[in-house]
Amino acid sequence: MATAQGARRVFVGLILLSIALVLLVISPFFEAFFLAAVLAGAFHGLQTRLTRRLRGRGGVAAGLICLGIVLALLVPLAALTTFIVSQIIEGVNFISTTVQQRGLEGLVTYVPGPLKGHASRMLESFQAGSAGMWQTVQEQLSSRGATAAQTVGGVMAATGSLIFQTVMMLIALYFLLLDGPRLVKWLESVSPLKRGQTTELLLEFRSVTRSVLVSSIATAGVQAVAALAGYLIARVPVPIFFAAITFVFALIPAVGAAVVCLAASLLLLATGHPVAAIFLAAWGIIVVGLSDNVVKPLLVKRGMHMHGVIIFFALLGGLAIFGPIGLLLGPLSVAFFLAVLRIYERDYGRSSPRPGDPATPPQNQPTVDKGEGWEPSGIILDSRGEERHSH
Repeated sequence: MATAQGARRVFVGLILLSIALVLLVISPFFEAFFLAAVLAGAFHGLQTRLTRRLRGRGGVAAGLICLGIVLALLVPLAALTTFIVSQIIEGVNFISTTVQQRGLEGLVTYVPGPLKGHASRMLESFQAGSAGMWQTVQEQLSSRGATAAQTVGGVMAATGSLIFQTVMMLIALYFLLLDGPRLVKWLESVSPLKRGQTTELLLEFRSVTRSVLVSSIATAGVQAVAALAGYLIARVPVPIFFAAITFVFALIPAVGAAVVCLAASLLLLATGHPVAAIFLAAWGIIVVGLSDNVVKPLLVKRGMHMHGVIIFFALLGGLAIFGPIGLLLGPLSVAFFLAVLRIYERDYGRSSPRPGDPATPPQNQPTVDKGEGWEPSGIILDSRGEERHSH
């Protein structure tokens, strides 16, 4: 016959096995669920206010928040795509009209001065070898066709995966916004931790993620404003558009805002403005690029109980280990470690005070018998399992 201790060990093993299976099942959606949990915590206050204004319609409030996130993602992307497509159409029409009226030589007159000589030589080479041009193009297309097909297929697969993960994130976000409080209560009831500790850890996570999200958006805004100043000084065409692109790219950790400044500097260099191009490149690297490493830790620090240096290395370490999502996982990991230490120190304390600790209790005070049923909070369980406070 199995003993109670043996059955307990087997049951603990079954719990660990079930946790491993659940993690294995949700692993394909880890990033989507993680981002959904982060956004649900960040928008919990808005969800509560909207539900109150909508007279208890929590589902409608959650749907409005998800719709707002979709619009926040699609509107900038649609605007960028529309602008690029319109510029491409205008460029194609301009080239077509110029070639029809003035021939290929007419295009050379629009090339900037430093590049005009190279353009003329390329045009001469093109005209000299135009006889076998189409045959060469066909040969190159046939030889590179398989590689091009693989590249296009990879891009389509990556795009499809991104769309799928986004849809899964939105579905999970909707239900977390709708049933988040009940989920927190259930976790509190089944958690082996003391009452209130699980909720405290979850609140700590929400505070950290909210700080990281707010600081990321605010830092992107600061970088966009700094880049706009550089665009205006260097007289970049359509500076407002480039500033908007800078804001979008600043939210992408693997790319950054400085990339847009470097692209604009190359545009200036190609159009015959080398001094402005050098200035904008330096401005983008020094002012716009490095501001991310200065502004973001300062903003994150406001909502986190950490030193600025720890936040800085947590952001960089999380980015290096986990990729873009590490900007959240890095600070969360450090915050979890510090929160566990703080809760342990507060609720359990040390077994004996260290020399030099203030407010040591007098030696003649009666002590509580730390036998079975003792609780560190001053609450003792009697033989019937009921609580009575110690005096």
